[in-house]
Amino acid sequence: MVLSRPHVRNALDATLRDALTNALEVALADPTLQVELRGEGESFCSGGYLDEFGTRPDPASAHLVRVSRSLGWMLHQLAARTCVHVHGPCRGSGVELPAFAGRVVAHPETTFALPEVGLGLIPGAGGTVSLPRRIGRARTAWLALTGAVIDAPTALAWGLVEVIEPGSG
Repeated sequence: MVLSRPHVRNALDATLRDALTNALEVALADPTLQVELRGEGESFCSGGYLDEFGTRPDPASAHLVRVSRSLGWMLHQLAARTCVHVHGPCRGSGVELPAFAGRVVAHPETTFALPEVGLGLIPGAGGTVSLPRRIGRARTAWLALTGAVIDAPTALAWGLVEVIEPGSG
């Protein structure tokens, strides 16, 4: 599977979320399939598509969509057979969703951040679950509360990624 919105650094919009959900449903239905997830262009995923934020009629319906089409839950169910290849600046859901995978491979120049606090938000793509499991509560809180950027070697040392490979991405 390839995230293919390179013109917006693969920002996760409703169309991309729905396409990825459909593909993951196929993988859930067929236990013989291995899942490889990559992003096209300069970044694996730059997070949620900000132009869509606040376009739902109310917060409850926006929440319902996220719960009923939960990429994080699907990736969690597929973790044992999922490898995500990340590269470039990975932000928000571009950090949170790969953390559900069984294996994350990073390009050496990959960076990671949770910028939601600067927008008055909390990580909403499952990072409050996926990241503590990988890097612990304290590191997750630090990332979420500061918006700090970490590099690939730090991500490797913390357990956010399993390996750094120059050709990944």
